[in-house]
Amino acid sequence: MGKEVMTPANAGNNGGTLSNLRNHARRGFLKRAGLALAGTSASTILSASKKESERASNGGAGRCTTEVRVPMRDVSGKVAFITGGSSGIGLGLARAFTDAGMKVVIGYRTKEHLDEAMKLLGSASDRVHAINVDVTDRGGMEAAAEETVRVFGKVHMLVNNAGITMMSRLSETSYEDWDWLVGVNLNGVFNGIRAFLPRIKTQGEGGQIVATSSVLGLFATGEQGGYCATKYALVGLMEALRDELSDTNIGVSVCCPGLVKSNIFDAYRNRPGHTHDLKPDHGMQRLRELMNDPQSAMDPLEAGRRVLQGVRSNNMYIFTHPEYEPWLKDRNDALIASIRSDLHSFGADAPTKERISSHRTVRSLYTAERDHRLCDLAESQRITKSAS
Repeated sequence: MGKEVMTPANAGNNGGTLSNLRNHARRGFLKRAGLALAGTSASTILSASKKESERASNGGAGRCTTEVRVPMRDVSGKVAFITGGSSGIGLGLARAFTDAGMKVVIGYRTKEHLDEAMKLLGSASDRVHAINVDVTDRGGMEAAAEETVRVFGKVHMLVNNAGITMMSRLSETSYEDWDWLVGVNLNGVFNGIRAFLPRIKTQGEGGQIVATSSVLGLFATGEQGGYCATKYALVGLMEALRDELSDTNIGVSVCCPGLVKSNIFDAYRNRPGHTHDLKPDHGMQRLRELMNDPQSAMDPLEAGRRVLQGVRSNNMYIFTHPEYEPWLKDRNDALIASIRSDLHSFGADAPTKERISSHRTVRSLYTAERDHRLCDLAESQRITKSAS
């Protein structure tokens, strides 16, 4: 995505209200970055930091800094391994990465999808390698990591993108389907981390671990209970990994996309022991229809570009569809509203050193990301003012 200068009306007017200024800065940032801030509205986040609010109200004068490392700002020549990289978001990622000068290894399951992918990647074929691997196969993932290094010499980025779904309520989900969902969507991600992270650490050049979750990893629907459960778990897994690697030169990002054109609703063909098609489901049929509507489903290349942009900034959360922000805010508001004012804080008056240390670490994970994104907002406002 090319760099774009925003010129929202009145953005450079210091006499305007702070509310209007916040809204202009937020809209400019979303237009530039194509991402939505996670968990709460931009104005709520801004009010949480007086210093950054004042910076924004002054037109973004100066440049703010955070302690967030950005190990993959320059991706040209770097090597990425993408699971589920032959179609959908995975192929969009492969195209965006190769367009940026990266070398890419595609993990795939279906030969027909790979053939189509290689046609789209033809101009970069000398920088693309494909490996047929099932993410639930731990030995296969270890072998894929070894092959990646053997072919391209190094590996800098792992994108755990492969995922499956099904329209199934938890009360109607079989043991076998539950194990399949967990095996691919959660265990498969851990298998990738276990196979690739030690190699990225050892080579000492920095890198990024990325996973594709979903907006349904942040709010739930009863029609896809198992899918939501695995995607929620994936967000938590990646947040924990981000905290674990916070003092290293390896970044961690979790992408939570909305509807992107892909073959995810056909993934049942790869289910172990599968011998028949899923029973007709009106919800699934409707999603298939939306998937083929360019007004409803995002183009995978656009999604890939937005993920790459998030990786280059080492954003913890990467969003593709800003229209879900009210849903995220409603969920977070419900969580906060559920903390009763008459509850007694057990141990808060005289906490142990371990408790204090743990709480500070957990809070810093989120406050660092908040401040990191506030810097983006302030920088957007600074560019707008300087261009006006």
